This record gives sequence, structure tokens and C-alpha cells, in this order.
Amino acid sequence: MHARARRLTVVGWVLATLAALMVPWTAYLFVALPGSARAAHFDLAWGGFDLALLVLLALTGWAAVRRRRWLAAVAGASAALLGADAWFDVVTSSTAAERWVALAMALCVELPLAVVCVWLAVSGQDFVDRRLAMARQVRTGVDPVRHTPR
Repeated sequence: MHARARRLTVVGWVLATLAALMVPWTAYLFVALPGSARAAHFDLAWGGFDLALLVLLALTGWAAVRRRRWLAAVAGASAALLGADAWFDVVTSSTAAERWVALAMALCVELPLAVVCVWLAVSGQDFVDRRLAMARQVRTGVDPVRHTPR
């Protein structure tokens, strides 16, 4: 196994182990945390979150249009923030009316957009990889699949 593949495998196992170690902590939080709490700087937290989401969506759009190498990273981050936004909007709604609005936004806007971002992260990266391989082929005259001169 190459060193890069070995590092990737090690990092994968470390992350899987950390996820497993989070199971008891997460169970504890479900039991120990109060059902509601006042939050300092609630406006700053949500405003900052939405600003980060705005920036990520703009970067994702720009990366898709310009076929940038980092499309998968920003699209994946956008999908994660959209999912988190939908979740927290729904579960932190203080009235039934707010909850219905949050649920409608989650189902009609945030989650479908998150799916599009996941699609961009996966398919968009394949497209960018093919585009880069074709550019390399034009530049070097070598077939990127067979590694032979054309």
C-alpha cells in the first residue's frame, strides 16, 4: 500500500474510532441537558451561521461555474450547514406556527438544496477530475487512462 493510501486509511480509522467514542457522550447529553435554555448572543450565533452559509453557497456556485478543484469541499460543507440549519430551525422553534414554517423551509428549500450540494460534491468532483485529465492530455499528449502517448 502506498504511503498516501496508508495515511488515508489511518485517518479513516481514527475518525471512525472518535465517532464510536462519541456514542456514550451523546447519550449522556440527551439525558442530562435541560429541555430549554436561554442563550447569550443568540442573534450573533444565528447571524454568523447564516453568513457562513451565504459565503459557502456563493463559493459553491462559483466553484461549479468555474469548475474549480475545490468544488467538492465547499459543496460538502454547504450541504452540512444546510442540514444543520434545517435541523436547528425545526427543533428550536418556540411555537407550533414557527415549527410549521421551519419544517416547510426545511422540506422545500434547505434539504433539497443540501441534496443538490451533495450531488455537486460527488458528481461535480468527477466532472472536474475529467476536465483536468483532458487538459493534461491536451498539454502532454498522454492518454490519462492508459498513460500512453496518443
